[in-house]
Amino acid sequence: MAVGEGTTGGHTPALRFAVLGPVRAWLGERPLASGSPQQRALLAALLLRRGRTATAQELVTALWGADPPQQAVAALRTYASRLRRSLAPRSEVLVTDLGGYALRLGPFDEFDLDTVAKLTAEAEKSAATGELPRAHDLYGKALALWDGEALGGMPGHESEMERDRLAEQHLLLREARLDVGIQSGLHAESVSELTALTTAHPLRERLRELLMLALYRSGRQAEALAVYADARRLLIDELGVEPRPELSDLQQRILNADTTLNQPTQQSASAIPVVRPAQLPAAVPDFTGRKAFVAELGAQLASAEGRVMAVSAVAGIGGVGKTTLAVQVAHAAREHFPDGQLYVDLQGAGAAPSDPAAVLGAFLRALGQQDTGIPETLDERAALYRSLLDGRRVLTLLDNARDAAQVRHLLPGTPGCATLITSRVRMVDLAGAHLVDLDVMSPEEALTLFTRIVGPERVNAERNAAMDVVAACGFLPLAIRIAASRLATRRTWTVATLARKLSDERRRLDELQAGDQAVKATFELGYGQLEREQARAFRLLGLADGPDISLAAAGALLGRDPADTEHLLETLVDTSLLESAAPGRYRFHDLVRLFARACAERDEQPPAERGAALARLLDFYLATTARVYAVQRPGDRLPDHLAPTASPGLGFAEPHAALDWLFAEADCLLACVRQQAEGETLRACTDLLLAARDLDESGTFSRQFEQAALTVLDAARRSTDPLVEGRVRLALTHAYNLAWRLDEAEEQARHAHLLGLEANDPVSSCMAPNERGGIAFHRQRYADAVEYLEYALAAFRRDGNRAGEASALTNLSRAHSSLGEHELAVRLAREAIDRYVELGSSLRLANGHYALGVLLTAAGEHVAAFDELSAALAGFEENRQRVWVGMTYIRMAEATLGTDAPDGSAALAERAVAQFRDVGNEWMQARALTVLGRALDAVGQPGRARACWQQALTAFEKLGSTEAAEVRNLLGSVGV
Repeated sequence: MAVGEGTTGGHTPALRFAVLGPVRAWLGERPLASGSPQQRALLAALLLRRGRTATAQELVTALWGADPPQQAVAALRTYASRLRRSLAPRSEVLVTDLGGYALRLGPFDEFDLDTVAKLTAEAEKSAATGELPRAHDLYGKALALWDGEALGGMPGHESEMERDRLAEQHLLLREARLDVGIQSGLHAESVSELTALTTAHPLRERLRELLMLALYRSGRQAEALAVYADARRLLIDELGVEPRPELSDLQQRILNADTTLNQPTQQSASAIPVVRPAQLPAAVPDFTGRKAFVAELGAQLASAEGRVMAVSAVAGIGGVGKTTLAVQVAHAAREHFPDGQLYVDLQGAGAAPSDPAAVLGAFLRALGQQDTGIPETLDERAALYRSLLDGRRVLTLLDNARDAAQVRHLLPGTPGCATLITSRVRMVDLAGAHLVDLDVMSPEEALTLFTRIVGPERVNAERNAAMDVVAACGFLPLAIRIAASRLATRRTWTVATLARKLSDERRRLDELQAGDQAVKATFELGYGQLEREQARAFRLLGLADGPDISLAAAGALLGRDPADTEHLLETLVDTSLLESAAPGRYRFHDLVRLFARACAERDEQPPAERGAALARLLDFYLATTARVYAVQRPGDRLPDHLAPTASPGLGFAEPHAALDWLFAEADCLLACVRQQAEGETLRACTDLLLAARDLDESGTFSRQFEQAALTVLDAARRSTDPLVEGRVRLALTHAYNLAWRLDEAEEQARHAHLLGLEANDPVSSCMAPNERGGIAFHRQRYADAVEYLEYALAAFRRDGNRAGEASALTNLSRAHSSLGEHELAVRLAREAIDRYVELGSSLRLANGHYALGVLLTAAGEHVAAFDELSAALAGFEENRQRVWVGMTYIRMAEATLGTDAPDGSAALAERAVAQFRDVGNEWMQARALTVLGRALDAVGQPGRARACWQQALTAFEKLGSTEAAEVRNLLGSVGV
């Protein structure tokens, strides 16, 4: 075997890796064992970083998301060790670096994403030079590398995001292949694929353009114009916008029988409008000193013209003023870069550094590139970026870079352009870069900066004390700014007061030596200046999981009234230790949160106060969520059966305000559940899930809700408390039922029912049989459904739960309808609606109208059914129940199909498809596609109907759903 054909140049075979499908690896032609899902996820995460070192925390987040196991880092090391063994005898490619890991492939190793990038680049080059058949073939080869869903079966939020990105890349490649295919004469062959794609992606206007052109070149002018009419109608109905100019122009050219449409067209790079970005942040007005550095860097930038690699990298400890210096120098050099200045904060000091591909996407947009023209892969974006900058004079400021690997793809590499980089590390491995090491300020510079912020009058009166202050700050600019800002806003303090506070700093010089310790020292300085109540607030706020925290929630956590809480939080904002995310909401920078937690573990006395603070937060969330539930579901007894709370919670004047609060707090509330699902707070966590079920029904937070419920279930099993376990299984039943995972839902409902009876719990013993009845109905076991639902109805009545009684009546009506007892079914449905009207429950009233609409549709009373379903839709939209909105669109489409004018059915079904695509419910989306196909078939579009049904069949078969048989019959009826 020749070198480069499966070997590394010696006797050891080359490695091959694939993520475009299941994550797999080969040594030569021998498949390698890839281990558990987490081990494969580790391999995928390292592959996707293209040789860049990933920290242990990054990889823990990639594998387990926001809720890692307790020993996540230890487990990560185990997976890395197993992965290294599986790669033998090439285990050296898995490198341990600074506590993290990297996968460094050799020159003859292969990675399918790299192969796709190379094939795509070759295809684009061939298309640009007119070699269209070759470009079509190369695009086809790139697409052939996909073997099912990318990262198939991989767990974790990162894998989910990458799957979406790779799916979009796959679609862009299909668009490109179809484009060159049509240009090279394959228009007739392209029509079928484009029809299916436009059905699957009805709002993607580029696909519509290609379909119109293919149809026109195939002699099907009327169909081409119909595609435009369909697209315009859909865009107006769905988005309220007209088609983009390219689509409208194509329609006009078809109407005019433009002969040039039969000729291949190519878009040149010159069509991109010239944009001159000006993204530099504002320079600080009190910039001080650094004259030598300003001169040195300014000279480097001024000489960029005629040099290919005009790169300067400024390195130094955190808080030393790298960004301030770089921004000052960049503004001074603007005249040398008349074509624009780009800026990005690369977040290199945080746990999630910016992805170079995402940065390039933002840069390309800033340079005038349209989204549709931005390629997906990192290499392609970098190539386009360099192309756009060729011949231009642009300055790029890459702030807060993690390492050289993060910035290499962001360098222009063309004469006349320059790049200025700031980082905490010296980029000695960045070839050709001019390196600058930025040290702390001189004493004179530090005192000048302090004076400019505080004011000369106060400083001149206490000059020695001022020098003590800046010396205590280690002459670090960020620390000086924090100290001076506090003094400037406290007129009763003297400079000596501040100097005395700073003199107590411990281990300051040790912690200023290097790396993250320098950042911690800066935070420690600000923390040490806090007054007692401020410091307590800082520590305790850092304990709570979640992206941010509201003022009311912070007050509960701290045990302080709203006015005192706001004062404390605003003073923390003044010190830059806390950020004001929005009015009434606050957040920590990630590293500051970690520091705050460390302070709480070290300083909070008594230690039990940490747990008490989190318990107060949970108590507040439970009390307020119970009040939201009561507002949304009047007459429901669940709030009466929840764990008692010390907090009264927030009150709401009207339902919309209650829902606003619930959805705004969703991430924090569910994070709180995951964090405290143990011990004495387990019952409250379980009850909070039940009270927050609207988050699940909304569709927006379904995945997070399920994850929180699974965390609670794991703890409930260990607790051996039947009431708690029954309730969390009830929450999971509801989640699985909405996701149409009926096997799992039925199992959870059975356990919940039995545990509810064991614990004599009115919640599980009433709600679980109601859920079991619904599940039995969906599985077409109608007699079982009636039995469960009559049991639930009696249980709700014994509990005095009128809302639960109405829910059981609604479900019971549908079961009797399926048994052919139409009159009884309608009577029960109307009885349920009457109950909901009496209770004033707009959300559950919508459920009643929905059920009655379904019954009337089955009975052939389509107009009446549509009226009921319209009322249901209004209620669901008002209460932001996206899953139910989508289901109602499906039912409205079915009702419309039964009328003499079925034209509107397709539009309704399209809305359902779009709704479930957004929500991510695969079963519901397949159901909507089934109805969409029926609607299209009814209005004379059997081709598109078949495409819809084929997609639905694929999904149903994947899910093992009985609805697959119905779709096969539909496909057979139109002669597939």
